[in-house]
Amino acid sequence: MASGSGRTRRKAVIFDLDGVLATTDEQHYRAWKAIADREGIAFDRRSNEAFRGVSRMACVEILVRDAARTYGPAEKEELARAKNELYRSLLEGLGPEAVLPGVAGLLARLRAEGILLAVGSSSRNAKLILERTGLAGSFDAVADGEDISRSKPDPEVFLAAARKLGVEPGDCAVVEDAEAGIDAALAAGMLAVGVGPASRYAKSQLRLEGLDGLEDLSLLLG
Repeated sequence: MASGSGRTRRKAVIFDLDGVLATTDEQHYRAWKAIADREGIAFDRRSNEAFRGVSRMACVEILVRDAARTYGPAEKEELARAKNELYRSLLEGLGPEAVLPGVAGLLARLRAEGILLAVGSSSRNAKLILERTGLAGSFDAVADGEDISRSKPDPEVFLAAARKLGVEPGDCAVVEDAEAGIDAALAAGMLAVGVGPASRYAKSQLRLEGLDGLEDLSLLLG
């Protein structure tokens, strides 16, 4: 099926996970806050905004910039390990209620159109979150922190998702809530769709406050 511009419409949509499909912001914040408090580092919800869309070790680097002392590589690894342990324990209470508005309906509509669906997340906990929220069976592929060595804004995770789906990058749209994710999508040669905070990012090619606001699939599929 061709769009009005004459290009073949996109074959796949790749979704970031946290903040796009489900919200685990509170679990992330509480885990990082506990680590910061333990280390005597000032940390609040505004500080937590800088952690959106970046890897755990990159978050550690941001966190210790405000520390009163210098942390060595092994100490940074320990902070990351401790945060992940806390975060995973908090995920035990996660359920379908964490799925964001509009997600189920959009996935069903895309599936009915024959569109391939994937998750592209830097998190190593992506599969656990998908299982806890009941979304695991909705996707043809998952590319996560286990598949990559470089986090967003590097395009590696989205390119890995496209490979797993068996489609070309140019045939994919990416739905992201973080600026780093939008930059990664553009670097991959994919349509960059910004939702939530990323809907206010100038580089987002399609902007939505939420997935429940996408009525016209042609905007996403071309």
